[in-house]
Amino acid sequence: MRIYFENAAGRLLEDPAGFLQAHWAPTPRTFTDLKALFTHMALCMQQRKWGRILINQRGMLPFSPEEQRWVAEQWLPEAVRTAGYRFGAVVVSESVLARLATAYITTHVQGLPLTYRSFESEEEAKAWLIKQPV
Repeated sequence: MRIYFENAAGRLLEDPAGFLQAHWAPTPRTFTDLKALFTHMALCMQQRKWGRILINQRGMLPFSPEEQRWVAEQWLPEAVRTAGYRFGAVVVSESVLARLATAYITTHVQGLPLTYRSFESEEEAKAWLIKQPV
């Protein structure tokens, strides 16, 4: 897999199966780092014409309320509209707080043509994501 982008928030990988992989870093991040990672997610999907992301949050720190609002209210609708984002396979964090922060975002997709599924392992997430339409 080729690294598409990397910063303090995480790493984006181009999966040869035709989707993006986002691996969140287990270290502190700035809001600017988070925005850059999400911006590059959308750019990659738009460039490759991919609508699927495997989101590995295994060691991720919880989203802050500001991050939650920005992702749910700004990034998600824009990524669906301009980048064709349609399917997210989330490998959930072991942290209850990170899971709750992610749940806030994934429950704000009502009305968007976007489907999220949560998984305990990356293998399960990949298997589901590959079955989704390109």
